[in-house]
Amino acid sequence: MGYGEVESYDDFANYNEQALNLLTAKFAPVPTWVYPPLAKLLAVFDLHEWSHQHDHFISPHNAIFEQQRVGVEKALQNRWGDRVKVFKAFNFCKPFLPEQVLEEVKAEGFDKILIYPLLVVDSIFTSGIAVEQVNNALSALADPGKEHWLKGTRYIPSFYAEPEYIDLMANLVEDKIKSELAVAHLPSQIGIVLMNHGCPHKAKGFTSGIDESQKLYDRVRERLLYKYPLISVGWLNHQTPLIDWTQPNADLAARNLIDLGATALVFMPIGFATENHETLLDVDHIIHGLRKKRPDVTYVQMACVNDNPDFLQMVADWAHPQIEALLSEQAMAVNPALAASQADHHHDHHGHNGHNHSHDHGHHHH
Repeated sequence: MGYGEVESYDDFANYNEQALNLLTAKFAPVPTWVYPPLAKLLAVFDLHEWSHQHDHFISPHNAIFEQQRVGVEKALQNRWGDRVKVFKAFNFCKPFLPEQVLEEVKAEGFDKILIYPLLVVDSIFTSGIAVEQVNNALSALADPGKEHWLKGTRYIPSFYAEPEYIDLMANLVEDKIKSELAVAHLPSQIGIVLMNHGCPHKAKGFTSGIDESQKLYDRVRERLLYKYPLISVGWLNHQTPLIDWTQPNADLAARNLIDLGATALVFMPIGFATENHETLLDVDHIIHGLRKKRPDVTYVQMACVNDNPDFLQMVADWAHPQIEALLSEQAMAVNPALAASQADHHHDHHGHNGHNHSHDHGHHHH
């Protein structure tokens, strides 16, 4: 599952509305009736940014995501044959919304799924949206009164702590420096901005992935620090008003490194696995602004891992144990119609005792 990205202006308002409903609702104090008109208003800004400032930009995101899907499927089928098939689902773009895709999965006769969020490396928030949409779709696709068609589910969490991914990030940066910058800049003068997916600090009690992002950054930084001491995290935030975002943003991070004597800057997205308008346009925008003030500094904008073969192989490797578990474990039998009567039953029987227990054992909770 990835975000999916709009490729024609007509789809912008719809994309924005999906995004507002799923994302903004979790941290902004905005009533839902505002979403449709706000989505249209934002679409006007998008048109300006993408068409006028960026020369009719068409996002390569969906095409790259398709290459990722093909690459991962190939790697998985090498081991599992056609027992495994990889479908792509986009959080915000028809015709690949999770509900549409799961309908196809069901129609093709599959009865076990592995949910695999693949766009943002570190955000539980984004992965949570993926699960939220899958849950809604599974409710909608249940046959009334019957056992649910789904006989097994597994989930792959974000890969912020996977050593292979951390090594890959560090190696990509180092290779880039060796091939382009080492000849003209001393190692201590090469600044590195490691870019993470921005997170709001308060999200109505949802964990938003800041801890994971921070750990990912710390690990990649540690791999590079001994050689290249000028390293900063740079958060790619959606600068919405009223929201307290992670700092420093990528722009501020870059300025700080220039203040510390950087004569070259490398911008590496570590928190995104797939190129999208944030990693492309926003970073391009930032570099443009910096270049005006400091034309003497060399700026290098690096790509996301995208369809790097090493990356696609690791993504498949992380999935093998989950697929093995799905194929070998007993099929589960779930009848969603029982949920309502079960909730009722628990309400009647456990009302008071439940409370006593929770007080007795309160201090044992982790």
